[in-house]
Amino acid sequence: MGALRVLSVTQQVGLLFVVLFGLLAAVSLFAFTRTLRDLDEAGRDAQERLRRDLRAVWIGALLFWVAWAAGGVLSTLLFGAVSFLALREFVTLTHTRRADHRSLLLAFFVVLPLQYVLVGSRAFDLFTVFVPVYTFLTIPVVSAFGNDPQRFLERTAKIQWGIMVCVYGMSHAPALLLLDLPGDTGRGAFLVLYLVLVVVVAQIAQALASRRLRRRPVARAISRSFSWRAWFVGAASAAVVGAALYWSTPFKPVAALLMGFVAGGSGTLGEFVMTALKRDAGVRSWGSKASLTGAVGLLDRVAPLCFAAPVFFHAVRWYFGR
Repeated sequence: MGALRVLSVTQQVGLLFVVLFGLLAAVSLFAFTRTLRDLDEAGRDAQERLRRDLRAVWIGALLFWVAWAAGGVLSTLLFGAVSFLALREFVTLTHTRRADHRSLLLAFFVVLPLQYVLVGSRAFDLFTVFVPVYTFLTIPVVSAFGNDPQRFLERTAKIQWGIMVCVYGMSHAPALLLLDLPGDTGRGAFLVLYLVLVVVVAQIAQALASRRLRRRPVARAISRSFSWRAWFVGAASAAVVGAALYWSTPFKPVAALLMGFVAGGSGTLGEFVMTALKRDAGVRSWGSKASLTGAVGLLDRVAPLCFAAPVFFHAVRWYFGR
């Protein structure tokens, strides 16, 4: 720890990426050795899921590295592009009508760019209210000019919710990169890594707990695997990992534990909500109708982060009184 403290912030973040890519390379090598074995159908399915998950993690890690190396402006543009693709994926699988085109154009080409401009300019007080206040009041007005009252409330709410998850939630990730904290300037990459790790750990722990523990599903029609016991195991596991990573953050150990619990629990609850939306859309995953809609399952990967990022961002600002 003493040797790490004498390194500059740039060297510390560089070492972080060396460790991250080293671990990914080791896991990928392990996954490759498994492909050399003869597996039954269940084993091949598990291997294919592992391959897809590893590919997603590699892409995410590379994007994370590019975002940090490119600096504040380009990293904000990169996350904006991810928001655009996620929002497109959301809209392709939800019911809209011709009268909603004005609202959709507003969402894609006005709201999304402005939200990320506010992030890039570090206007944090305005960017936190731009979507939930100004955008949410404007979208119904613009939709009403379409002169189509059929399922108006449902259509408007779906557009608002897509903006909330894909634009507002995702925009808090680059905001963490740009957040300057007392005595922790330039270490936003560690906050983003901390957030991603606790969210991933919470998801994995909850999935394992749901298989092994006796559980009573909270909402059987939405998810047969989600239970409060499994959720608590996931959030508690995220808290333990968060506390273990306190040295990479500006938090004290107890605060890091609480932050991990809040962020991990928020991410898994977000995944549960997105499962409900998928049931409503009649799909198993956002990428399951790729041949028809062009969806590639991006929203499945980023949805937990979209829920956890704003909760974590505001918890950090509250903790430091900013």
